Parts: sequence; structure tokens; C-alpha cells
Amino acid sequence: MPEARALTFLCITTYEKGQEFMRECQRQGCRVLLLTAEKLRDADWPRESLDDTFYIPADLPVSDIVNAVTHLARTRKIDRIVALDEFDMETAATLREHLRVPGMGLTTMRYFRDKLAMRMKALSGGVRVPDFAPVVNHGDLRYYVEHVAGPWVLKPRQEASAIGIKKIYSPEELWPVLEQLGDKQSSFLLEKFVPGEVYHVDSVVSENELVFASVSKYGKPPMNVAQGGGVFTSFTVLRGSAEDSALRGINRNLIAALGLVRGVSHAEFIQAQADGEFYFLECAARVGGAYINEMVEAATGINLWREWARIEVAGEEGIYKLPAAREEYAGLILSLARQEEPDTSAYNDPEVYLRIKKHHHAGLILRSTDQRRVQSLLAGYAERFAREFMAVQPQRDKPTA
Repeated sequence: MPEARALTFLCITTYEKGQEFMRECQRQGCRVLLLTAEKLRDADWPRESLDDTFYIPADLPVSDIVNAVTHLARTRKIDRIVALDEFDMETAATLREHLRVPGMGLTTMRYFRDKLAMRMKALSGGVRVPDFAPVVNHGDLRYYVEHVAGPWVLKPRQEASAIGIKKIYSPEELWPVLEQLGDKQSSFLLEKFVPGEVYHVDSVVSENELVFASVSKYGKPPMNVAQGGGVFTSFTVLRGSAEDSALRGINRNLIAALGLVRGVSHAEFIQAQADGEFYFLECAARVGGAYINEMVEAATGINLWREWARIEVAGEEGIYKLPAAREEYAGLILSLARQEEPDTSAYNDPEVYLRIKKHHHAGLILRSTDQRRVQSLLAGYAERFAREFMAVQPQRDKPTA
């Protein structure tokens, strides 16, 4: 029999991320092609793991990218197409469907990219969501604001994190905002603002089976940090606690409802102050940003980028086995810093596992067998970070690389 051919991966990202995914693909014997933005030509890519790199100009239409990749496919057989960032998922799904490469298509992609589609799909799968309304029919919107008490949040359907979210306090405030949006208003949804504590669940899925999940809690809701400034923190939830058990079950139902076959996911939920129930906020078929991967790895030994790559290599015909996971606890603290290269050496507790090195950012990853110790350190560190490092910049309208 002929020797099996090495798989060729086309990795797409217009942001600097996913290096460990590409390294693991190469370690698994695959050929790795990178398609990225021209502005990232000099970024810190794992060039030793790449067989070739292709650069595209900013705002290149998807149709032109399809033409370029189709031309490339004349001489290189592409077996997998993977979007390493959320904003490249539509491009990757379009390419898969055009070239008939296995993986997530456009319909399923929208359940992880479009906040309206994911809410409707989650709701149909029995997952609780805050009351929401599409911004399409104005009669429906009037009924909604008359029967669902405010305040509400107006959310872009296809942005990430808290980008572009606007809080609305009255119907009189809503209509001028929609008028200003004009033809773009249908790209938003209106949702009841639910005060509460925000959690995230980071998962690994292989052939429809949820094989790993890590439940964590944000110190302050990400929307509060994004819009009001502050120090970003997250930490592993106590295993076996009521919150841990409830969110594992809800997350399992969510992943099944949204239809993720293989890969990783980052889902966010809010525990409402009013009734103590958990409500679904959003889910992405990607590794969580802001060093969440490093926090999960500190607690469990599981690197989400690496396992994602191994699952994609295995594919529908392969066999994937999750490595043994630790059951420790970790925390993450990150802040925009006034200093170009902030010095965190004074934070010298033995639980400091990793010092984050990023221009104009101060950050640490903590690791311990004691969950309460992690929380206590984060609380004290957050106060110190606010005094020693924290800088605030206006909320972004668009993501940055």
C-alpha cells in the first residue's frame, strides 16, 4: 500500500495568535501553511514550523481570498482549513465549502459567530438566555421594550467580547440610536441587561463528545472592564461546587445544541443577581483570549491550542485521547500599563507561575493547589496593579491585533 500522505493545514489568522497550534501540527508530521495579514509580516510566528506563509492586504474581500487560495490549491492539496481567530471564521468556512474540505460550514459557523443565531439555537436546545429581540421589525421592538423591563444592551451580532455594546435605559433613548445606525441596525440585537457574576467555560470537543472543560469566573464582568476600565482577573472555580457542577451541565447542553463536532470552545455565562440562575451570554469556537489558555494550562496541564491541533489532525477518521489533566487552581491578572515594560518582580509569592510579557501590559498567571489562596492573592494584586500600573484608554470600536 502507498505510504500515507502528510496532511496539509492552511491556518488563517489576521491577528497574532495560534503559534502553539501551528507548532503542534508540525510536531504531528503535518505541513503547515499560514495565511495572515500583511501588517503582521514581522510578527512572532513559529517560522520553523511553517512550510510557507502568505500575506494579504487589509480589507481584502472574501471572494478575492477564495480566488487566491483556490489558485494555491492547484499545486498544494489542502486537507484542513482552520481559523485561529474568531474574525476569520467566515473566511475559513467559505473556503471549506468552496473547496469541499472537511470541517465547520457556514451555517454552523454562524452559531459561534452571530450572537443572534447562537441565542436562538441555544434557546431551542433548552439553554436559558436573557430576554432578547432581533433589531429587525420595529413593531416587535416596541412590543419588546413595553413588556421587558430595561435597561437593555444593544449588541453587535458579529463582534467579540464587549466591543460595540451600548447600554440603553429607555425606549426614548433607543430609537435615535437605531436611526443613527441606519441600514446597519439589523446587525444588532437588543437584550435585557442582567446584572450578575460572569463565568466562562473553556472546552475541548472530539467527535461531538465533550472531553474536557474548565470552569472559571471573572473578577469583574468583561463589559465593565472594557467600558469602565480596571484590572482584568479570572480564576478557576472550586471543583465540585454548585457553580462548577451547574455550569458543566449547561455547557454540555450548549455545545450539543450549537453543533460543535470537534475543536475548542470558549463560552460565557452570567449568574443573575435577581434569581441566581445562569444565563448564556456567548460562545466562540476558538481558544479564549487574554491569556485564558495559559491560565487553564497552569491549573490543568491542558494546552487548548495544542489539543485543538491534535483533534484536527485526528479528524473524523482518527483517534484522539486527552492527556491526563491536573486538578489544581489558577488565576490570571492583566492590566493595561502606563509603563512600556512594567516591572512585576515585586510580586514574588511562590504561586506566581508565569509573568506575562507584553508591551504596555502588566500581567501574571498564578497556580496553587488551594483555590482560596488564588482568589486572595488576586484580590490583593488587583488593588496593587490599579495603583502601580493601570492605564485606561477609550473603549475600542474595533478589535486590535
